[in-house]
Amino acid sequence: MIASSPRKFTVLRIFLFLAFLAVPLAGVRAQDWVRTGTNLGVSKIRIAAADFKAASADPQTGGLKSAFDQTLYNDLRYAGIFDVVSKSMIPNATPGSPQEIKMADWSATPANANYVAFGALTPSGGRLAVQGYLYNTTQGQQNPQVLGKQYNGEATVDSARTIAHRFADEIIQQLGGIAGIAETKIYFVSSRTGNKEISVMDYDGMNERQLTHLGTVSLSPHVSPDNSRVAFASLGKNGWSLRMFSLDLGRLTAFPAWGGMTLSPAWSSDGAKLAFSSGRTGDPEIYVSDALGNGERRLTAFRGPDVSPVWNPKTNSQLAWVSGRTKLPQIYIMDSDGANISRMTDGGYAISPSWSPSGQFLTFAWDRKYGPGAPGGYDIYVMDIASKRWTQLTHDSGANDFPSWSPDSRHIVFQREQNGHTEIWMMLADGTDQQQLTHGGGSNTMPNWSWK
Repeated sequence: MIASSPRKFTVLRIFLFLAFLAVPLAGVRAQDWVRTGTNLGVSKIRIAAADFKAASADPQTGGLKSAFDQTLYNDLRYAGIFDVVSKSMIPNATPGSPQEIKMADWSATPANANYVAFGALTPSGGRLAVQGYLYNTTQGQQNPQVLGKQYNGEATVDSARTIAHRFADEIIQQLGGIAGIAETKIYFVSSRTGNKEISVMDYDGMNERQLTHLGTVSLSPHVSPDNSRVAFASLGKNGWSLRMFSLDLGRLTAFPAWGGMTLSPAWSSDGAKLAFSSGRTGDPEIYVSDALGNGERRLTAFRGPDVSPVWNPKTNSQLAWVSGRTKLPQIYIMDSDGANISRMTDGGYAISPSWSPSGQFLTFAWDRKYGPGAPGGYDIYVMDIASKRWTQLTHDSGANDFPSWSPDSRHIVFQREQNGHTEIWMMLADGTDQQQLTHGGGSNTMPNWSWK
């Protein structure tokens, strides 16, 4: 972890970095090996999302339909596997059932869609029913239906968005062969209330809400694989310690206080272990404990800070972390017992690693030209573990840091500081299609993508 210039990799600077860091970004075409490894190097499927038919005169219909239509369209657009037909190019029609759709209209110019999602939305008596269909327009009238789903929920905007997310994920699973991310969450640090508290939002930046109300500085949220708990670091009367927030109970739960500066918790993908950094010996080192904070053991024992551990989620047999043993921080990997240490970055100032769900890649923030008077800045990079080949994803767009992989391996969320403001952004794992998720109201930092 790091601070603004001049930056010395000391425990104090680690604290300042964690609490206040901001770093630079932009976009460039990634190398083919990145696109292939993240399932982005294939031809995109041309799909249209029709506005759903309002099948009720209920006064809530307009707002619910608008939320549903926009959410479904955005989910398909953000998926990374679709060429979504612009709303201006789709037929002027709202087919609510298979009997009402004319597929020739959707397959013809200008839509030229190979698939079309359509259906009907019916609010009534405080409940919402949605019937969704996905048709293959190239099949003509011969078995065109790919999906036909019925959804039910409360007649609220949140429920309409949730149903749209579910339908989008069904489409992504059916056509892309992998689970979608539309129902996932992003946990992050927000200072909207004047204090740095842990917040959560939908993957698309909607439905933001504050989880903690500690009135202090809380950092580095990391959600458990079963989405039941969020581990984070918080500054209390006895210094920095790890805290645990139960999403099931909606409150903090007991967790051991080990003493020393304890930071950056990270869950193993089986939910059985936590890795973290602790300065209890005077020099921050990497430790591992069970999920309840018991049985902790130290993995590193080198002069210089060792911080920011993350597990290889594919195997849980390796960890990546940041070490200052060669003065400037670099990314390293090691076995989960501390053996077989390998340095991954070859210079500069490298921080904030995140391991892809596939186990193939690391993403991290890197100032490759770090030094007095150097023109470099922090950008997000991706590295292939086996070959140590890397590619730069962001360029000249503020200071970028804290990348976190999506569970489908095709997206990365990160923080970007521009003009004194820090916000959460999302992009495809090749650096394209960058989208800002948060907008103002204090700084928004340290995003962590939920597992599912």
